[in-house]
Amino acid sequence: MNATPEAVRPQSTSAIRVRLAPSPTGSLHIGTARTAVFNWLFARHHGGSFLLRIEDTDRERSKQAFTDNILDGLAWLGLSWDGDPVIQSERVSLHREAIQKLLDGGFAYRCYATEEELTAMRDAQAASKQAPRYDNRHRDLTPEQQAAFIAEGREAVIRFRIDDARSITWSDMVRGEMRWSGSDLGGDMVIARRAPHDQIGDPLYNLVVVVDDAAMAITHVIRGEDHIANTAKQLLLYEALGYPVPQFAHTPLILNKEGKKLSKRDGVTSISDFRRMGYTAEALANYMTLLGWSPPEGMGERFTLSQAAEAFGFERVNRAGARFDWDKLNWLNGQVLREQGAAALREQLLPLWQAEGFEVGSDPAWETDLSELLSTSLTLLADGVEQAKPFFTTPELDEAAQGQLAVEGAKAALAALLERLPEAELAADQAQTLLGEAATAAGVKKGVIMKTMRAALLGSLQGPDLLTTWLLLHRRGLDRNRIQRCL
Repeated sequence: MNATPEAVRPQSTSAIRVRLAPSPTGSLHIGTARTAVFNWLFARHHGGSFLLRIEDTDRERSKQAFTDNILDGLAWLGLSWDGDPVIQSERVSLHREAIQKLLDGGFAYRCYATEEELTAMRDAQAASKQAPRYDNRHRDLTPEQQAAFIAEGREAVIRFRIDDARSITWSDMVRGEMRWSGSDLGGDMVIARRAPHDQIGDPLYNLVVVVDDAAMAITHVIRGEDHIANTAKQLLLYEALGYPVPQFAHTPLILNKEGKKLSKRDGVTSISDFRRMGYTAEALANYMTLLGWSPPEGMGERFTLSQAAEAFGFERVNRAGARFDWDKLNWLNGQVLREQGAAALREQLLPLWQAEGFEVGSDPAWETDLSELLSTSLTLLADGVEQAKPFFTTPELDEAAQGQLAVEGAKAALAALLERLPEAELAADQAQTLLGEAATAAGVKKGVIMKTMRAALLGSLQGPDLLTTWLLLHRRGLDRNRIQRCL
């Protein structure tokens, strides 16, 4: 972007423009993804734009693989963005122009304090039990003092002046009226890293985010509550640079079951991990919407992103942290798997079955019927592999199954059933009749033959609907051998 900072300002704030600005220093985290969801819902509710900016100025930690992971994760969740992603590292000249403007206007200055001096200062503050802060020691250097530091070969950071007596206020869309004192911001803020005295070093986060948001005409900044202190600092930069100020919304953090911020120590936190575990995009997006937002009465907790966008507003976003609830996510995922229909479920299960080595693809109708049978008991897509295994490979008989075969009359009932078993395809009513005849012939109750059939077919007394299971196995000619082995 070639515009100068003075020219970078929205033409109108009537069209809502929000952005997600992830750093590609790791995979797409669920906290970032939830922020993306809230931005997307707000933009779509108002017919505005949802923009994407990749903040890759941390050159050592930023990786293209992480950028790809972020873009892929957002697309998988259904969070489409407007226009091409803005790449922050391509805009450094614009950031440096803004810093030069602050230097020229007296809002910023060069600080030559060494790391050793700053460490000694912090140690002294800690010893006297003071909060760590920069003491502004180089704020008003004389030209002679600057020249002396330069002669020593010192490099300088660039700091933005923060008046301790200043009161910073804004109306937050989630938290209402917010007020910060300049004295709580840790002293004059570094906005560029060390560089030779006649250069501007690498611009830092609080400066670049303000310049970029102004350049992208962002009207609403929606992000986590851990950015509240940054907002206070950034408002001072907006003012000094003469930029229009967006509205801010600070959303609650996602917490673990102990009430602490969800982190890698809690296990799964990246969207790609949830995806690998077998969660669907629709269920995960649905659940993230509920992490901090309460749907209107009558809407329920199961909805699509589009349905949520129609009702979304920050008046229903909670201030308190949102605890991550695995049970609710699992319930939602099961709902989605059941709602989408057997054909769609088969399409998702097929690659998992192939990866397991199951012979699939030759009989789509049978695979769709199997998917229909399994759908009622699936929580995760991955469950569809284990539960489908007895339909592709002959299962071992577990202890309970062997116990059932030892029940008096059980094997006789199986033998009677095998004698009557046709080669042709079975209908449900015909199968019911066969079970009744076999039970009568063996002199046992119908419940005995049904439990024994389940043991023979599935190797267990647990499993999906017996009649449908039997009909599916019979269509592939797998039932006869399984019954025979038990005799």
